[in-house]
Amino acid sequence: MLSIRLSRMGHKNQPVYRVVVMPKHRDPKAVVTEILGHFNPRKNPRELVLDAERVKYWLSKGAQPTETVWNLLVDEKIIEGKKKAVTNITKRHAKRMEDAKVKAAA
Repeated sequence: MLSIRLSRMGHKNQPVYRVVVMPKHRDPKAVVTEILGHFNPRKNPRELVLDAERVKYWLSKGAQPTETVWNLLVDEKIIEGKKKAVTNITKRHAKRMEDAKVKAAA
């Protein structure tokens, strides 16, 4: 199965990401099927350059975007839909956060 995901580039502490199409279980630094664009979160405002036609092509061929890429595509209005939750909060951490809210409210 193909996935559309981010591949980290750039120097230490200066990440820049490529938006790439590659098999889902392959190492992110392996040879990619196609580079669709790049994403620089360090610029203000953040920079996202994508080839929208190629993104739509790969989506039509069955490529699945990761949650982060999905959210970027929704922001750029390339695809329709709601954003997906990217972080995973464990039950233990959620309980601690809830306890902190109760403590702060009291």
